[in-house]
Amino acid sequence: MTIRVLLADDQALLRSAFRVLVDSEPDMEVVGEASDGAEAVRMTKEQHADVVLMDIRMPGTDGLAATRMISADPELADVRVVILTTFEVDDYVVQSLRAGASGFLGKGSEPEELLIAIRTAAGGQALLSPAATTGLIARFLAQDPADDGDRDRDPARAERLDSLTGREREVLVQVAGGHSNDEIAERLEVSPLTVKTHVNRAMAKLGARDRAQLVVTAYESGLVRPRVE
Repeated sequence: MTIRVLLADDQALLRSAFRVLVDSEPDMEVVGEASDGAEAVRMTKEQHADVVLMDIRMPGTDGLAATRMISADPELADVRVVILTTFEVDDYVVQSLRAGASGFLGKGSEPEELLIAIRTAAGGQALLSPAATTGLIARFLAQDPADDGDRDRDPARAERLDSLTGREREVLVQVAGGHSNDEIAERLEVSPLTVKTHVNRAMAKLGARDRAQLVVTAYESGLVRPRVE
């Protein structure tokens, strides 16, 4: 299956570079380019994109708003958004995760990392690097309750954790730490298939569309807290 990729960035030079890279791969193709969020949403529908590489800062409708619109549209339920950002410590990225993005990637990443990100997202997995998980997500999602950043928290998330089994909670903690299924399996001394089953059950119980949303839930519910450096 060919992965249909949409590029959304207001810099034409970057879009051109991404297009050359993506189109050079036998299993993916660029189906369109958008210079702002509104155009990205429209083209995602028209071109039946599988993965959208979305810049956050664009004129008019920005990447955050566009991500939210794509994630909220039932007709685009299978579309995955990967946020491209210059700074991995940007709270707009966390807001994008809350809005439904499957993950994010720094614009300074290696070409191979971008291709892996596309394939990872297309496969229904979340792209969350360990550095991003321990840094960005911990910094912005698990803020002090007295801070204004807590105003978007959903108290119901903590209550929903009660539906998880002890093992599912244990696996969720590992997912929030940025570990892969294989790594979690080794840590918990179970098979990768068992881990996958627990992850899928946790996603169903918590209403999470992918691993990225599981991480958001783990931090916002208070199950996982950031390390104090």
